[in-house]
Order: sequence, then structure tokens, then C-alpha cells
Amino acid sequence: MAAALQPSGWWQLWRRRLSARDGSRMLLLLLLLGSGQGPRQVRAGQTFEYLKREHSLSKPYQGVGTSSSSLWNLMGNAMVMTQYIRLTPDMQSKQGALWNRVPCFLRDWELQVHFKIHGQGKKNLHGDGLAIWYTKDRMQPGPVFGNMDKFVGLGVFVDTYPNEEKQQERVFPYISAMVNNGSLSYDHERDGRPTELGGCTAIVRNLHYDTFLVIRYVKRHLTIMMDIDGKHEWRDCIEVPGVRLPRGYYFGTSSITGDLSDNHDVISLKLFELTVERTPEEEKLHRDVFLPSVDNMKLPERPEPKALLLSPPAITTSVTVTQEYGRSRHRPEHIARRVFSRLQ
Repeated sequence: MAAALQPSGWWQLWRRRLSARDGSRMLLLLLLLGSGQGPRQVRAGQTFEYLKREHSLSKPYQGVGTSSSSLWNLMGNAMVMTQYIRLTPDMQSKQGALWNRVPCFLRDWELQVHFKIHGQGKKNLHGDGLAIWYTKDRMQPGPVFGNMDKFVGLGVFVDTYPNEEKQQERVFPYISAMVNNGSLSYDHERDGRPTELGGCTAIVRNLHYDTFLVIRYVKRHLTIMMDIDGKHEWRDCIEVPGVRLPRGYYFGTSSITGDLSDNHDVISLKLFELTVERTPEEEKLHRDVFLPSVDNMKLPERPEPKALLLSPPAITTSVTVTQEYGRSRHRPEHIARRVFSRLQ
């Protein structure tokens, strides 16, 4: 049946998940290929999925990088091509990123990433990989796969180069995940080991078939799966309970090269809203949070902004000063105004 239909795009990816994740072949009775609208039931009575176009990207990438009305922004060396968006070319010292302009307020979601990493470098002579982000800040270039260090949110890394020379048990390329409240730095020398939630080997370079990654966040449960073997099946990579992510953050993807390089291409990003039934007890437990955290994993406290420590008269002065320099990237005058209003 699969050979006869040869579905493409999101439906092909969707069918893979139905067969692999649920462990059974479900009949394809509802072909929603035409409009792409409406829910798709994953498990009877449990979960429905809706494609959220405002957080999704696919060919032909109309307006990306050229139109102010586009829902996606390019940064750095990222380029729009006909069949993909190239975050970085196979050249030294490049970095690029692609960021959604719309904050995501979904409670439960799943992000499907279709990507390709390839280049001329031989074994261990290529780098550095790409990252997928769900973070408070966007469009902030930096050293962590092209994004800022000490980010606030979730980072999923496809790391293609081992920096830690003494390690033997880990085979690269390697997928890992990190949750940060803004207090942690990514340890490049140790390939992020001190702060990772989990990971798995993922041989994804120079393949002649499609490679996919899925990040699923349901009921504070983070699951990362991959389809990188050309078998149209999902394999589990990371599964972490008790992950608390605030709503209103941004999705993005970025990449960086140094002395070693690769082509890092993104073909599509598709976000699905998951509607999941919750018991009254779960509703109480799953209330909104304001900083990312992981149960049973203590993150260092994030330093409070200096404006929060000022007395009310000093805050008034701070507002006057920061209004004059209101183009500051962090815009501290907004913080000062909010705090002063609470103290009155």
C-alpha cells in the first residue's frame, strides 16, 4: 500500500508516526491532503492534533527573508533556496538562524523537523551541527550552535563534532537536549554533558534519504524521536518527565561552523497543537510556570535584574535615565516601570 500511494509531505511523516509509535497499522480512512485543516486523532478518545500554520514552515518559503509580513525571520548567513533553507553553507566561520515571529501559547505541542546535514568533510572533519529552540528570546546570535549562551527555554542539539577528546563511549553525531533558566552555560569542551537531559547517537550526515526529528511536549513530558534510517519508522531518543516550559516562547533553529564546516539545511518545520484530556488533579499540577525547570534537577537561581533591587525613589530615577536610552537591547525601563507600579 505504501509503495502504491507514495504520500509526500506531512502526510508521509504522519503515517510513519502512526505505525511506529502506536505499534499497529491504522487504516488511512481520512485523507486530509487537500486542505490540511482539521484534527487528526492519534489515539481514540485521547489526543487530537491540529497543524498550526502560524508556527509552521514549508516550501515554497514565500516571503521568508524578503517580506516584512513573513512569519519567519532569517539571521546571519541563512539563505532561502528553492528546496530548503540553508542555515550555514559548507564554509568556515559561518552562522545562521531561522526564527518564528509568533510566540507560541500552546499547552501541549509537537514539532516535526525535516532537515539535512551534508558536506565534503571526512570522518571527524566536519561541524558543528544544528539546534532547534523553544526559547524566551529570539534572533540573538551567539556561540551555542549559532544562538546565545545562557538562553531561557529548551534547546535540542544535533551535534556532529566531538570536542571532548578523552571520551570513548559516545558516538557522533549525537542528539541531546537541555533546559535552561538563563543561569547555565553550554559546555562546549565537554559537548554539553554537564547540563544535558539525555541523548542518543544519530548518524545523520551525507544520507541519501530524508531525515526527521520530532520534539513532543505533552503533560510536562518531553519526548524526542527520530527517523533517520530511511525505514519510515520513529525511534525513541530522549524521554524526560517533569519538564516545565512556560508558554509564550519562540520556535527557531540555528547552526554554526568554525574551522570545520557542513551544509545545514532545514526543509520544513511543522508544529501541531495537541489536545489532551486532563483529570482535575492534572489540571492543578499543570498550571502555567514562568521559568523553565525540570523536576528532580536543581538549576541555579537566575540573578534578578538590578532594577528589581532598587528602592522606589531609585526606581523613579532609573525610569528617567532609561527612557533617554530606550534603545537598549534589554529595555530595562520596562522592568522598572512594572516594578514601580507594583510598589505604589
